[in-house]
Amino acid sequence: MFHSPLPSTSRKMTEENVCAPSESLILREANEKLAQPGDPPLLPGESMQVAAKNVSFLCPVHGVVTGTLFLSTYKIVFVSSEPEDTLTFDAPLGAVNSVEKVGGSTTKGDHSYCLEVTFKDFRSYRFAFKPEGHSRRVIFETLHRLAFPVNSGRPLFAYEYGACSGEPTESKSNQTFSMMDELARIGLPRDGWRVSTINKEYELCSTYPSVLCVPATTTDSQLEAVAQFRSRSRIPIVSWVHPVNSSSLSRASQPLVGKFGKRSKEDETFLSEIAKANPHSKNLVIIDARPKLNAIANKAMGGGYEDEENYSNTELVFLDIGNIHVMRDSLRKVREMCYPNVEDTHWMSSLENTHWLDHLKLVLAGSVQVVELLDRRRTSAVVHCSDGWDRTAQICSVAMLLMDPYYRTIAGFGTLIEKEWLACGHKFQQRIGHGDRHSGDEQRSPIFVQFMEAVWQLTIQFPCAFQFNEQFLLAVLDHLFSCLFGTFLCNCERERVGVKENTVSLWSHLAQNVDDYTNPFFDAEAYGHVLYPVVSVRRLQFWSGYHMRWQPCMRPNESPLDQTQELYRVCVQLQKKCKEMRQELEEKAAGSSQ
Repeated sequence: MFHSPLPSTSRKMTEENVCAPSESLILREANEKLAQPGDPPLLPGESMQVAAKNVSFLCPVHGVVTGTLFLSTYKIVFVSSEPEDTLTFDAPLGAVNSVEKVGGSTTKGDHSYCLEVTFKDFRSYRFAFKPEGHSRRVIFETLHRLAFPVNSGRPLFAYEYGACSGEPTESKSNQTFSMMDELARIGLPRDGWRVSTINKEYELCSTYPSVLCVPATTTDSQLEAVAQFRSRSRIPIVSWVHPVNSSSLSRASQPLVGKFGKRSKEDETFLSEIAKANPHSKNLVIIDARPKLNAIANKAMGGGYEDEENYSNTELVFLDIGNIHVMRDSLRKVREMCYPNVEDTHWMSSLENTHWLDHLKLVLAGSVQVVELLDRRRTSAVVHCSDGWDRTAQICSVAMLLMDPYYRTIAGFGTLIEKEWLACGHKFQQRIGHGDRHSGDEQRSPIFVQFMEAVWQLTIQFPCAFQFNEQFLLAVLDHLFSCLFGTFLCNCERERVGVKENTVSLWSHLAQNVDDYTNPFFDAEAYGHVLYPVVSVRRLQFWSGYHMRWQPCMRPNESPLDQTQELYRVCVQLQKKCKEMRQELEEKAAGSSQ
C-alpha cells in the first residue's frame, strides 16, 4: 500500500487519487472478523478478499439498508446489519457486466459515493460508501481484479474450484460427452454416411469437433476442397438423421461465392451426396437463417449463398432471422423495460417495441420448418447462416428437440448442448465475455439465452413432454455466467481440450440434485413423438421467471423451486398409491379366477 503523490497543491484530495493511511487497517480489521459465525460460507477453493463495513445498499423496495459488503474470489455478498430487516444476497463475480463509480467529492447528498454493479443476468446493485476510509476505491479496484481476471492474465475461478472441490473433473466425470457415442445413438455411421477423423487435430476446421459425420462417398481430399469454399472452413456435417425415413439434418456456414459468383464443383457435389444418402427423396432444401438482404450484402464481403441453378435438386429458403447485433439490442430493450422500475401503463407497448417475441417466433418458425421437411416431406435439409455458429445452432437444436424425445430428457438436453453448441463452436467466450471487462464489445450477444427461452416456450406448450422444469433452465443460464464450471468456457472444442482436465462439469453438478430439476408431469410414453408447436406471437409468453426474477416487486411469496419440489413429492406419492392399487386389483382378479 502506498500514498499517491500530489503533483500540485491545487489538486483536490479526492478518494480517487489519495490512499488514506488508515485504509489497510480498516480492511484488515474487517477481514479479521470473517471467521465469525454468520459470515458467508465459502466454496472449495474460494477465499475471502475484502469486507467493507457500514456500506449502504440502495434497495428500490426496502430503501437504504446498511450492512457489510464481502468480496471473495467467486462472489459478491451483502449482509445487512439491521436486526429488524435482515437482507442478504449474493451473486457470482463471473456474472458481473460492469462496475461504475457514481458520484464523488463534488456530489452533494447522503449517498454521494456510490458504486453501480450491473450483471449479465439483468441484476443491478447500487452501494453507497462513507467518504472517509476510501473503501469505495478499494472495493472498486478489487471488484475489477476479481470479476475481470481475463484482462489481467489471471485464470477464472472454475480452475480453482476444479482443483479444490474434490469432484471429478469434466474429462473424468461420468457425464462426459462423447461425440462417437451420440452418433451411435442416432444410428451413425450407416448406409450413406461415414465418420471422418480428418479434423482430429483441428486442422481442417479449428472451430469444429474432432469427429465429423459426412457422406460415405466423399473422400478426405474432397472435404479439404469443400472447406476452402465454406466460411471458416465449416463444411456441411450431419447433426441428426431421422430414425424412420433416413432424412438428414446437416449444418454448415455460408459458401464463399463473393460478388462475382464463384463456384465450387466439390461443394456442389458434396451437397448432392447429402441428398442421395436419403433413399426417400433426392431433393435437398438449404435453409439460410439470415434475411435475404443480409445474405446479398455478405456477397460483397466474400460470402453469400447458394445459387439454385448450380446445385441440382435444391431449394433455397431464407428465415429472416436478425444477426447478433439485432438480438443484443432487442434484449437491451427488454432489460430497460424491466429495470429499475416496471411501468404498467405502457407494459404491452414497451414489450412490443423490444421485438423480442418477434425474434423468438422466427427462431421457432424456422425450426418447425426444418421439422416439417424431415418428418413430413422426408426431405433432407442443410442449415447455415453466416459462420454457422449462432442462428444455425439455434435452428438445429430446436428442430432436434422437437423431433427426438431423448433431447427432452435431462441427460439428453445436456447432450444436445454439448453437441450442437459446444462441440460445433458457438463462441461462448466472445458472446458472453467471461471475465472480460469490455461490456460494450460488439461480439457479445444473447444467442444462447434466446435459444433457452425458445425451449421454455416449448415447455409451456407441451408441459408433459419435457423431463426438466423451469428451474433446470434457470440453473443452466445461471452457470452460463457464473464461471464456476468449465462447461461454457472458451469458444470451441479445440480451445476447451485443456479446460476439461482442470474444471468440473455443470452436468455433473445438476445430476446431484436431479429431483429439483425434474418435471413432475413428465410423460415419456405419451410424448415420445414429434412435437409441432404453434409459433404465432399470440401463443408466445413473456418469460417473467427469467427476465423479472431479480425485480423485487415481482417475486412470488413461494419460490418456484419449493413449488416444484412439493409437486414432485405429491406426484411420487400418487404413483406409489396407483402401483399399490393396481397390484391389489391384480391380486383380487387372480383370487376370483381360482
